[in-house]
Amino acid sequence: MARRTKEEAAATRDSILDAAEKLFVEQGVSRTTLQHIATEAGVTRGAIYWHFDDKGALFNAMMERATLPLEAELQVLDQAESADPLSDLREYVLAVLRRTVEDPAARRVFEIATLKVEFVDELDEVRCRRQHNLNQWMARAERRIKLAADHGLIGKGIDPAMVALAMWTMVDGLIRNWMFAPQSFDLLAVGKCVIDPYMDGLRAGR
Repeated sequence: MARRTKEEAAATRDSILDAAEKLFVEQGVSRTTLQHIATEAGVTRGAIYWHFDDKGALFNAMMERATLPLEAELQVLDQAESADPLSDLREYVLAVLRRTVEDPAARRVFEIATLKVEFVDELDEVRCRRQHNLNQWMARAERRIKLAADHGLIGKGIDPAMVALAMWTMVDGLIRNWMFAPQSFDLLAVGKCVIDPYMDGLRAGR
């Protein structure tokens, strides 16, 4: 009986997250109340508070349930350590774009996190999470760019922080613009057209 109760609780939690995800896409995060989510999920507000402290906690649980491409591929990047650090970074960028196209669940949550949210007080944790992801990317990218300079693949005078931030901006901007109209261009093809000349330019400066 206890196991059944635990399974039912997990099912209720998932139904709440499903409802929140659906409503966040349709009407944005700030315009969606916990009552809206409860009604959509067919539960009481009390059931929501039993699982989540507030809307911010619910939002973060939704984010954690569907690992975003930028986060998921960082784990892959950590395992990649070839003799060409710039190639590692290029493959990371393309993997992020590929996962964005091929994983509908992750793409939907990414859309919510980038286009459907306002960083008001109740969602400050979301802003903190985004900053954390940027910091993680910067640390990993800067290390590889420094290695590339040490290996003579790029000029030693290049600022690793500037290069890493520019790459993040390219990836983030490409995905945001594609989200507005996914049929308007091929994300992966355009991504290659953007990242490859950038990498070639870094190598040409050695």
